[in-house]
Amino acid sequence: MMETIIRKFGLFEESMQVLPLHQGLINKTWKVESGGNVYILQKINNEVFRQPEAITHNIEQIADYLRETHPGYFFTAPVRADDGRAMVYEEGMGYFRMFPFVQGSHTKDTVKTPEEAYEAAKQFGKFTAVLRNFDHARLRTTIPSFHDLGLRYRQFQEALEHGNSERIRESQSLIILLKQHSGIVTEFEKIRQDPAFRLRVTHHDTKISNVLFDENDKGMCVIDLDTVMPGYFISDVGDMMRTYLCPVSEEEADLGKIEVRPDFYHAIVDGYQSEMSDALSTVEKQYFFYAGSFLIYMQALRFMTDYLNNDIYYRSAYPGQNLVRTANQVRLLQCLLALQPATSKAAGHVTA
Repeated sequence: MMETIIRKFGLFEESMQVLPLHQGLINKTWKVESGGNVYILQKINNEVFRQPEAITHNIEQIADYLRETHPGYFFTAPVRADDGRAMVYEEGMGYFRMFPFVQGSHTKDTVKTPEEAYEAAKQFGKFTAVLRNFDHARLRTTIPSFHDLGLRYRQFQEALEHGNSERIRESQSLIILLKQHSGIVTEFEKIRQDPAFRLRVTHHDTKISNVLFDENDKGMCVIDLDTVMPGYFISDVGDMMRTYLCPVSEEEADLGKIEVRPDFYHAIVDGYQSEMSDALSTVEKQYFFYAGSFLIYMQALRFMTDYLNNDIYYRSAYPGQNLVRTANQVRLLQCLLALQPATSKAAGHVTA
């Protein structure tokens, strides 16, 4: 059945190979080899992205702008289908798009060195920097209120009122800790009212696997632009801190393994500022540390909210997994906040 989709992109080779790639938690991805050329085919998860056309619109707007203003910037534009569109729809199968495979490139699943963290942060900073004069109002929202911390805290409160009562009782210690850090929400609401903070073209999903590296492990470009929307820089920096600072992932149940690596923190700040320093306001530069607590806290809230609501959003491989994820992120937040004196020499110092 995949041949039906692939042919819509003009590929008809009999020797064509389609290999599934096990990457990403939302979209399904395949590597397509045809006639000596290699492509990446993706199926959009329209349960998460309810308006897939908005993704295509945003990528096309950005591609056109970069082609005109920054022709030297390496950008992986989508392959056009035979009808000229960058996304195709097939009844019963869903929405698909295709990109050229970048030869000599590779991705990483985990951040193992500060150098990797620096390179990734530099690429995400560069992406926003080259789009600094792009009118972000031209972008469509692909996931409404994605990084709205105020909304996430209200959803948490609603889950405490209407969620699974047994789960609420067994989670009291974590619930108390989450409430104790609600000042992070207050600080976010101040940011939204502060003219020193600019809305910019923001990636919103800055995990290391969304950066292409070359053969020398230097960053080439960012990929997976589904969540590109107007946002604050703390979203991108915060997501890097949440996913780069700790040597283990959010799935780790042994809280003793959770730590924050200061050299990775400084690598993120230095890498991002190498491209964005002149674009950020003096006030914004004081919020690098806050960015980490902002994203870690928001993810902890989301895991706890989902657990109290009987796991309706995040998939669970075993009972209580979302509670484990919550404890993991709360511990990561505690480790980050405890490290503030050691990171004060970096640009950011606001914690909330």
